[in-house]
Amino acid sequence: MKISVGDTLPNATFQSMGDDGPLAHDIKDLTAGKKIVIFGLPGAYTNTCSTAHMPSFVRNAETIRANGVDAIYCLAVNDVHVMKSWAKDMGADVAQIGMLSDSDGSYTKEIGFDFTVPAVGFIGRSQRYSMIIENGVITSLNEEIERTTCDISGGETILDQL
Repeated sequence: MKISVGDTLPNATFQSMGDDGPLAHDIKDLTAGKKIVIFGLPGAYTNTCSTAHMPSFVRNAETIRANGVDAIYCLAVNDVHVMKSWAKDMGADVAQIGMLSDSDGSYTKEIGFDFTVPAVGFIGRSQRYSMIIENGVITSLNEEIERTTCDISGGETILDQL
């Protein structure tokens, strides 16, 4: 079942790559008592993700945080190594955007945002979306209809909603 505004995010543990190896991040710890933004996307280094979605958050990260957001996270069905490299290449590391790996796609499937397109090698990938979460509860959710566009899930939309 797909999550929606008013739902509490189900718990999960994500990974990221730290200086000394992989780190685990519990979603409850990331959201408890905080206002955060999570944006999900089909994959690091893919076309729209690299030309539109991630850049919209990189250029707006400082302003988003200045509007009361404690942290911004990118969530993708990629491994921690790819996510770390892509963050560096995109400037997400400098913009202090946390990169969360849902490496097996289980969380993406649990929240109802998975899709598969075998012709391009996308198996159990994430649909494109963004959301504002306050103390674990979704207060805003923006889901793209078309996979190749980033019209309603970008950083500018999040700014308008803050």
